[in-house]
Amino acid sequence: MSGTSRTDEGHGRLGSKLSGFAMALGCVLFLGGFAWGAIVYQPYTVPTDSMSPTITAGDRVLAERIDGSDVERGDVVVFKQASWGNMPMVKRVVAVGGDTVACCTQNKLTVNGKKIDEPYLPKGSAAEATTIPAIKVPEGRLFLLGDERSGSLDSTAHLTEAGSGTVPRSAVDARVDAVAWPMNGMLARPTNFETLGAISEPGPLRLVLTAIVVGAVLVLGGGAYGPIAKRAGRRRGRTGTREQALAG
Repeated sequence: MSGTSRTDEGHGRLGSKLSGFAMALGCVLFLGGFAWGAIVYQPYTVPTDSMSPTITAGDRVLAERIDGSDVERGDVVVFKQASWGNMPMVKRVVAVGGDTVACCTQNKLTVNGKKIDEPYLPKGSAAEATTIPAIKVPEGRLFLLGDERSGSLDSTAHLTEAGSGTVPRSAVDARVDAVAWPMNGMLARPTNFETLGAISEPGPLRLVLTAIVVGAVLVLGGGAYGPIAKRAGRRRGRTGTREQALAG
């Protein structure tokens, strides 16, 4: 009987250690994931439908804090431009410094003479409501359009300004990775711009969420294991006592 008791105690101590380790690791992953996300990402609430249907009014997005030099064609970026207003704005980059952008050729936007398919536009809508004359984007600047072209105050509304409606890369604060609410998930990658050069890779949002979820599971699992193990131990103890009484 004493051997059985020592074995149960050993199992109990091992289970307690494993439970404690799981909870500690879970806390690190859970809290670390939130801290990582808070450092890398900035949440924004989008007030208008200028990026519809990709992002609609009232949507909450998560945008990765980046340097403007990392922006590529197709990125949806958050930026501030004094001549456009004092509030952060969300638009899509369709051309970068050195590109020539125009519209429309066969009802499509062209960049460096190449027609661009834009699957993110509202179904059946034109690539642009008005004509965009051929504009060469100055180096270090970006040409930005909303996905809802007919109602977006974007580069086309500022063509007469210095830079022909473009904004400097330094105006960019972040790149939108996902729509957090409603939970539409990660934005589709802009593969339609791949023929023109490199496109951006998604940020670490999936890794951040994985760390948070795994951490929560470990904390809950580790916390639940202790009471379950104790209850199982008590049951084994009662069973052993009954067996000894019967044997006597």
